[in-house]
Amino acid sequence: MKYSPLQNYIAGELIPGNANVLEVISPSDGTLLSTVPLSNYEAVNKAVKVAEKAFPEWSSIPVKERAQIFYKYKSLLEKYIDDLTYLVHEENGKTIPEARAEIEKSIEVTEYACAMPQIISGEVLEVSKGVECRIEHFPLGVVASITPFNFPNMVPNWTIPNALVLGNTMLLKPSEQVPLSANRIAELLKDAGLPDGVFNVVHGSQEVVEAICDHPGIQAVSFVGSTRVAKIVYKRATSNLKRALTLGGAKNHLFVLPDAHIQMTASNVAASMSGCAGQRCMAVSAMVAVGPVDHIIAQLVLEAKKIIPGINLGAVISRSAKERIEHYITEAEQEGAVVLLDGRNCKVAGKENGFYVGPTILDHVKPGMKIAKEEVFGPVLVIIRSENIDDALKIQQSSLYGNAASVFTQSGGIAKYVIEKSSAGMIGVNIGVPVPREPFSFGGWNESKFGVCDITGKSSIEFWTKLKKTTVKWNPESKTNWMN
Repeated sequence: MKYSPLQNYIAGELIPGNANVLEVISPSDGTLLSTVPLSNYEAVNKAVKVAEKAFPEWSSIPVKERAQIFYKYKSLLEKYIDDLTYLVHEENGKTIPEARAEIEKSIEVTEYACAMPQIISGEVLEVSKGVECRIEHFPLGVVASITPFNFPNMVPNWTIPNALVLGNTMLLKPSEQVPLSANRIAELLKDAGLPDGVFNVVHGSQEVVEAICDHPGIQAVSFVGSTRVAKIVYKRATSNLKRALTLGGAKNHLFVLPDAHIQMTASNVAASMSGCAGQRCMAVSAMVAVGPVDHIIAQLVLEAKKIIPGINLGAVISRSAKERIEHYITEAEQEGAVVLLDGRNCKVAGKENGFYVGPTILDHVKPGMKIAKEEVFGPVLVIIRSENIDDALKIQQSSLYGNAASVFTQSGGIAKYVIEKSSAGMIGVNIGVPVPREPFSFGGWNESKFGVCDITGKSSIEFWTKLKKTTVKWNPESKTNWMN
């Protein structure tokens, strides 16, 4: 075992969990990295009590001073970027460049949080003679963040910097499959000067998630994961009168028209379907070929063949994930899909115990097929044929999900039409993975998101705070109206 057994991080200290543990396996080569405790309600309760105790003092610190701690945290992310990158690579299976890009995004969202004093400076208006109204943001109290396996560093940092700079205290429940980065984040926050108890980590699985949803001391819950679990968390948390924002899965459609730039489209689509081994909710998983685009598809296959497992394609998270992805491919082939590139039964020399699926492209997939409707979460692209853009849009609009949609074309009119008609929260034009950059927020539509606001950017401020409206009048006025 490469790393010491993990423990919960509560009140600035490592606290042993209960006796039940889960092995943490590296997807890249199957080696044992560590063990993680499967905690229970008692651990959650302890973390909440600690966070409640820390909240009054932390929230009373001026926001400019809270932000200074995150300037230091940002510097530590930059200082240790190589170590953090390798840790993500080990526990998630991403390639080194992909893991480094994840840390760079964490740095970007932390930088945005550092600007929070300027962003939430409040509003003041003299609404009538001698009468002044003011709006200010106040923290909620103890909040919780439940994060997935696919971005061990970035997704926690979607929530930690903003929520804490805004004055909340937090409990983080990382995925039990990738728990190492969470404890390292806690160490860096402590080194940056974050007071003990403001940020806590409780490891575990379903029991911890349920405890977070049920605990009366937690005011808000964010979640990123599958749509099935996102629905459960949203319903359970809100039934306990908490705020909840839960992000689910996706089936992102990319429209390719005959006038699209051949090389740019082919290389972008190949990267979009295979980046992070397809294990991202913004991955392109369904390409809608609009009209005669066989010339682009041929180039796409050539570009995808340059993506080599173990070199520029990382592993999927587990053996069960590999088996599930390959089952989708086999089932689609049996239903009539044409396999243009087959990534099944993939082995990487020297990493025979790793979990790899090669890039896979399936043509002539019908919209009603299971693989066309469900999230595969692997480096698999299905191609659905369509005669015109309206029929293509109907395919996208019929999807349960609504994270992203993209169009590749040289026509501004077609691009504008797709932007207007697509039922998705994030749209790309000649960009396969249209992830917004700060200060623009990340969030989808339909069954890709439950709750209001988005999880990053300016929209997240409304989720992590409550508004206080103050109306003040000091001087009696001879002239009055209905406003005073």
